[in-house]
Amino acid sequence: MRKLTYFIACSIDGFIGDPEGDATSMFPFVDEEFFAFLKAEYPETVPSQGRRARGIDDLPNKRFDTIIQGRGSYDLALKGDDPSPYAHLREYVASSTMKESPDPNVEIIADDLVGKVRELKAEEGEFGIYLCGGSRIAGELLDEIDELVIKTYPLVYGSGMPMFGSGFAISEFTLESVRTFGNGVLVRTYGRKR
Repeated sequence: MRKLTYFIACSIDGFIGDPEGDATSMFPFVDEEFFAFLKAEYPETVPSQGRRARGIDDLPNKRFDTIIQGRGSYDLALKGDDPSPYAHLREYVASSTMKESPDPNVEIIADDLVGKVRELKAEEGEFGIYLCGGSRIAGELLDEIDELVIKTYPLVYGSGMPMFGSGFAISEFTLESVRTFGNGVLVRTYGRKR
C-alpha cells in the first residue's frame, strides 16, 4: 500500500496562507541550507520550473511519483502560465468546476476524490503520493493521510487558510522526527497513529 503524504508549509499558528491562500511570505525562508535539505530529501516537491531554474531537473524522485493538488493550488500554476507544474510526477487536480484539463499530463478528479486516492494508494510501487494542498482537499482526505511533513516557517499570520479545511475531527499522529534550520524553519514528520 502506497502512502499519502501531506507535505505542507505553514505559519507558526498553523495557516498555509493568508485568507486568500497566498503563501508568498514564506518564500524567503527557502535559503541555501533549507534548499539543500529539499534537494536531498524531497526533490520532487520542487515544481518543475523551480527545478529547471536551480539546475536540478535531472534529479530522480526519492519519495513520490504522483501529486494531488486542489484547484486553488493549481490555479497559482496556471496564473504563472504553467499548466503542468509538476511535470516530473503524475499530476492530479481535484476540482468539481474544471471540466477539461489544460495539459495532457494533468488529470482532473471531478468527483469521488477519496475513492480515487484509495485507488492510487492500492497501486503497486515504491513511491508514495504527494498531497500538495490545499486546505479543503486536505480536510476531505484527512482519514486517508498516512504521513504529515509540516514545514513550519517563523511567521505568525493571525488568520488565514488553515492546514485542514474541515469540520472538527480528531485524528492522532505520532511525531517521528523534527529537523531545525538556521533560519528558524522546523520540519516535523508525523505518522498516522494506527
